[in-house]
Amino acid sequence: MDKEIFINYWIDTANRDNNTMLNLFKSNDYHWSLFMGHLVIEKLIKAVYVKNIDSNPPRIHDLLRLSEKAHIETTEQQKDLLDLITTFNINARYPDYKQSFYKKCDYDFTLTNIKKIEEMRVWLLSILENE
Repeated sequence: MDKEIFINYWIDTANRDNNTMLNLFKSNDYHWSLFMGHLVIEKLIKAVYVKNIDSNPPRIHDLLRLSEKAHIETTEQQKDLLDLITTFNINARYPDYKQSFYKKCDYDFTLTNIKKIEEMRVWLLSILENE
């Protein structure tokens, strides 16, 4: 199968998840909104992995590890952001983290992090657009 089909699959599903993230934010489901933000970034990194490496990205959710495997060059600030966004996956899923994460996810915290996710999303899309 053509790599472009796989890349487009990851981009299309990331775009749908991005819309879901924004809708969840609008409905005040802040912690789930950030969880979806993690999925947006994960899927775009997997698209870059397909572009750079192979059509079968690893089934991991640690964004920094995944970006390293995809041979994405990141700054220290971007590495820190990838680590932060990875916590949204863990904290929204597991009951022992979920309650404290839920309390942390107020409007301001979530909006600030959605903006960071959006910046990362735009950057990853630019990598995918450049040959």
